[in-house]
Amino acid sequence: MNVLIIEDEKPSARRLNRMLAELGVTVNEMLHSVAEAVAWFKSNAHPDLIFLDIQLSDGLSFEIFDEIEVKSAIIFTTAFDEYALQAFKLNSVDYLLKPIDDEDLEKAVNKFKERAPKPQDVALNFEDIRKLLGATPVEREYKKRFTTKIGQHIKMIPIDEIECFYSENKGTYAGTIEGRNYLLDTTLELLENDLEPETFFRVSRKYYVNINAIADIIAYTNSRLKIKLNNWDEQEIIVSRERVKDFKTWIA
Repeated sequence: MNVLIIEDEKPSARRLNRMLAELGVTVNEMLHSVAEAVAWFKSNAHPDLIFLDIQLSDGLSFEIFDEIEVKSAIIFTTAFDEYALQAFKLNSVDYLLKPIDDEDLEKAVNKFKERAPKPQDVALNFEDIRKLLGATPVEREYKKRFTTKIGQHIKMIPIDEIECFYSENKGTYAGTIEGRNYLLDTTLELLENDLEPETFFRVSRKYYVNINAIADIIAYTNSRLKIKLNNWDEQEIIVSRERVKDFKTWIA
């Protein structure tokens, strides 16, 4: 079994390595950042199983999947439970909260071993995640508006007035039909659970776009696409090469 650990805290990575060794599991590689992981996946065969921390030194590990189609099964290891809904959409076997318990780790490893190491066989469904975290079932609702603070005032921005969301200098902004930008108290990763997927699509690590705001789609270099919006035009919006196929399906 080929096993990879992605964990930015090296003491935690070494501890997990020792715990796995006691279970007879040999770790083949340990990585510590989003950038390091992306580079590694581009030049190495994907492992059977990944132990993946969510908050890495240079961003959330979900950003790895924006660049690479990871085919491995994944056991998430994190101190936070708010990312469970995002995790279940990937090839998740389990979601372990830190500090990792020996018994929980052994159960997760056994769960992986009992299943064929294929994404369609090992992926958790929503009910598995809900039971794992002890959460009560809720119906999916998408945001109808966002708020931002302007001086001493709080402004409400209806979702249909937002043409795009983008990240810049560690901040997340909404670009509106007025051509203005508003700083939001969220991240692009968390927006995934807030946005109606038929209306908003993440075209790259930096941008979400509103399908109703697209004025033009232009062929761009390296098999990419450039998007022009109806009103917001402060920066070029490029569909990354890895997302072009899904983007074309989304707009069809």
